[in-house]
Amino acid sequence: YFRHLVTLPLVSGGYVTPKPPFFRPLRSDLCAVSLALGSEHAVLLTSDGTVYSWGSGSHGQLGHGALTSQEEPQVLEALWGVPIRAVSAGNWHSASISTGGDLYMWGWNESGQLGLPSRGLEEGKLRGKRNTEQPINEDEKKQADVFISIQAFPALVDVPDVLEISRISCGSRHTAAVSGTGDLYTWGWGHYGQLGHGTENSTDEPTLVDYFASHRMCVKDVVCGLWNTFVSAVPKEQPPSRQE
Repeated sequence: YFRHLVTLPLVSGGYVTPKPPFFRPLRSDLCAVSLALGSEHAVLLTSDGTVYSWGSGSHGQLGHGALTSQEEPQVLEALWGVPIRAVSAGNWHSASISTGGDLYMWGWNESGQLGLPSRGLEEGKLRGKRNTEQPINEDEKKQADVFISIQAFPALVDVPDVLEISRISCGSRHTAAVSGTGDLYTWGWGHYGQLGHGTENSTDEPTLVDYFASHRMCVKDVVCGLWNTFVSAVPKEQPPSRQE
């Protein structure tokens, strides 16, 4: 194939190489089962449930506790001993699901995409109340002072009323998760309507997407694009009627 390419006209300064110039094989001891790619980093899941990451760490997206970059796959020591069954990566944030259905997230949280308090969103809430002259209590002021811009270690994320997470997907600055009962939750940046809540509002709290619940639909899978969200859903099975 590459031998035939040499007969094609080349742009000025261009060249043809017989093999990909940047190909680097993974270590032979890593038995990969899943790979997630962010804008500048990669997250790898191996067959024994261990998570590795490498690439740019400028926003804590590698989960190693620092903002440095890694050229080679490095194990996430914070998840050591926690068997993981799924991973996902956004532009600068990452997520994983344990075999028990717990959700762990790390990286950039400027838009609340980690489901943790975001400075911009908390300050926005206070500005909105001031503009409408609503009273602001001391607890709300204190809450606005507690925020996380970068989470450099995996953090356990609580999704209200959900015991188990079955699917996870990260967009550029938003996140979507499917519960074990087939409900969809989204959070993060919502400027383009990618959260599915009927508004363009952002939120740092995992929030149920009412559309599927109100239409009695069971969400099977979710995939986030950069600024959009795709869902696979089926009608929920009706409980059998009781025979008199």
